[in-house]
Amino acid sequence: EIRITNLYLIIKLHKHARCPASCTCSKDNALCANTGSIPRSFPPDVTSLSFVKSGFNEIPKESFIHTPALHLLLFTANDFDSINEDASLGLPHLEYLFIENNQIKSISPFAFRGLKSLIHLGMEALTKVDLRGNLFSCDCKLKWLVDWMFHTNVTVDQIFCNGPEAYQGKKINDLVAQSFDCITTDFSLLKSLDFQSISVEAFAFGGDQFVVFAQPFIGRCSFMEWDHVQMEFRNLDNITSLTSTVICKPIVIDGQLFIIVAQLFGRSHIFKRDVSANKFIEIQDVGILKVRKPNDVEIFHGGGESFFIISDSSKAGSTTIHKWNGNGFYSHQSLHPWHCDTHVEYLEISGKPHLILSSSSQRLVIYQWSKTTKQFERRMDIPEMEDVYVVKHFTVKSELYICQTRFIGNSKVMKWNGSMFSEIQTMASRGSMVFQVFSIGN
Repeated sequence: EIRITNLYLIIKLHKHARCPASCTCSKDNALCANTGSIPRSFPPDVTSLSFVKSGFNEIPKESFIHTPALHLLLFTANDFDSINEDASLGLPHLEYLFIENNQIKSISPFAFRGLKSLIHLGMEALTKVDLRGNLFSCDCKLKWLVDWMFHTNVTVDQIFCNGPEAYQGKKINDLVAQSFDCITTDFSLLKSLDFQSISVEAFAFGGDQFVVFAQPFIGRCSFMEWDHVQMEFRNLDNITSLTSTVICKPIVIDGQLFIIVAQLFGRSHIFKRDVSANKFIEIQDVGILKVRKPNDVEIFHGGGESFFIISDSSKAGSTTIHKWNGNGFYSHQSLHPWHCDTHVEYLEISGKPHLILSSSSQRLVIYQWSKTTKQFERRMDIPEMEDVYVVKHFTVKSELYICQTRFIGNSKVMKWNGSMFSEIQTMASRGSMVFQVFSIGN
C-alpha cells in the first residue's frame, strides 16, 4: 500500500512586465522622456518605443534583447554619444529606426547587426563615413559617390581607386563628377526642398497641379502648387498639429478634395478642403481599433462609388477598405488580420477590379471584386514570392505586368498570362523599397 501523505503543487506565475515608471505606455506604444537609463522590460504588446530628452550617455550592448516585438524605435533630442556593438541585437521585427538630434560621437561598426527587417534608418546628423579598405572601381557607376562626397559636409576618410588603369591609386576624395566621361540620361535637378519627407503624392484639383509631402518628424502635410509662370512648385498650405505622419493621400470626389492623413501613432484623420475659406478642415477620424500601423493608402473608384484602403503593418491591425457614403467615409471591409501588410495595389485584370496585397509574413495575395457581395474575395496567391514589400503594375500594348520589390533578395517583373502571373525578369535590387515603372515621351 502506498500512501501519499503530502502533495505540493508548485505553480510558477509569469507576470507581464509593467510600464517603466519613467515611461508612458498605451496598448502598443511606449514613450520614455527624461529617463536616466534604458529600461530592460516593457509590456509584451509594445511594438513602438520612443526616447525623448533622455539622460543616458550610451546605448549599450543588447539594450533591447527583452523587447523583440518592436517594429519602431525612435531616439530624439537625447544626450547619449555612443552606440555600442550589438546595441540592437534581438530586434528581428524592427522596421523603422529613427536617430535624430542626439549627441552621437561614435557608432560601432556592428551597432545595427541583426536588423534583418529594417526598412527605414533615419540618421540625418551623420558627420563621418569610413569606407577604407574597399576595392573601388572608379567608373561611371561610382560617379554618384564622388558627387555626393563633393557636396556633403560629412567627413569621409581617404579612399582610393583600385581601377580602371587610368585611375589606379588615385584618391577618390580628389575626384569630381566631371572626371568621368559618361553618357547619361539622368534627370537634372530642378529644385531642392529644405525639409525631410517620407512620402509624396501628386494630384490634380480645380484644373491645377499639386504635390503633398508627408513629414513625420514635425507632423505635417505640406502642399505645393505648380506655378505656370515660374515653371516650378510654390508653397501653398499645410496641415499641422499632427504626429508621425507617414502618408497624406489626396482623393477627389464630386469636385471636393479630401486628404487621408495616416499616422504611426494615435488616430489617422481625414481632412476636406474648404475652398471658400481656403483651408483644410478635419471632418473625421479613421478608427484606431482596426488601423494600428498604416503603411500604405490607395484610392480607387468603381460602380459610381469611391473607396480608399489602408494597409496595416501591425499584427494587431487589419488592412481595411473604407467607402464614401456622401457625408463621410465608413469601414466597408477588413481583409485578413495578423499578416503585417506593407502595401496594397489596385488594378484591373480582364476588366475586373483586383487588389494585390503585399505582406511581410506571407506570399502575395490577389483579391477580386464580387458584384454579388460588393466586397473583395480572395482569388489566389503568387507562389514563391514571400517578403515582397511593394507591388506596382503597368501595361504595355494592353499587356498587364507587375513589378515586385523585395528589400532582401531580388525583385521581379511578372506578366499576366490569362490565368496567373508568370516571371519574365529578375532584377538585382537588394535594399530597394520601390520598383516603379514610368514612361518618358513616347
